Amino acid sequence: MNMKNLLFTIFLFSWISIVSAQDLETIMKNGNQFYQNKQYNDAITSYESIVKQGYISGDLFYNLGNSYFKIGHLGKAILFYEKALTISPSNEDAAYNLKIANSRTVDKIEEIPTLFFIHWWNILLSQFTSTTWQIIIFIFYVLLLLSIGVFFLIRNLQFQKFSLFFGTLNIFVLIISIILFISSINREVTNNNGILLQSVISAKISPDIQANDAFVIHEGIKFVIEDKVGNWSKIKLSDGKVGWLPNQSFEEI
Repeated sequence: MNMKNLLFTIFLFSWISIVSAQDLETIMKNGNQFYQNKQYNDAITSYESIVKQGYISGDLFYNLGNSYFKIGHLGKAILFYEKALTISPSNEDAAYNLKIANSRTVDKIEEIPTLFFIHWWNILLSQFTSTTWQIIIFIFYVLLLLSIGVFFLIRNLQFQKFSLFFGTLNIFVLIISIILFISSINREVTNNNGILLQSVISAKISPDIQANDAFVIHEGIKFVIEDKVGNWSKIKLSDGKVGWLPNQSFEEI
């Protein structure tokens, strides 16, 4: 491929990307307009068409959650609020609306209590995505280098004492940030939670429609997916109960 063809190809792909982005922006605006006009089903159609094109964002999932909540699809609403918080953990509106949606679910399951320091760690971990933790690591790494530079280049005892203290603090924060970054990546990669979309279903004691019922759960409940066999998934509730559900009854976050 000569230089002329290469430049033409780059221009073509750039133009397609710009047009595609403009189309998505137009669809998003249309969806927002539908929502404001209380045409929630049309808003959902618009937002879902964006998702089908492979575009995801916290705001998009948040809007979908609101739209589904308005038409009474509690399971879908909770699903998309959870998706929004996965991408944007600091989205207070999504967190608040998720709390409201969860309060309207039928099942009120008591979670198995965790140790206080594990609870605090999970709260800290959920504050940012792995990308944000990566940025935080970079910032404190740069600050550490600056501290080292000040210590060796500025021959002033007070500055050296301050840079030594600041550098030590940076090392501590940097180590914690790296651990949180690794934990966040592991959490995102191994995210295996699901939301029940059916209004009510009986979980089975084995992956068989003829098996005995283990327990009954209702739309919107969140659970951990532990295993999969064919069209069945083994789930675990927050209170420790375990059962099997058909895959079409729920959607993964």
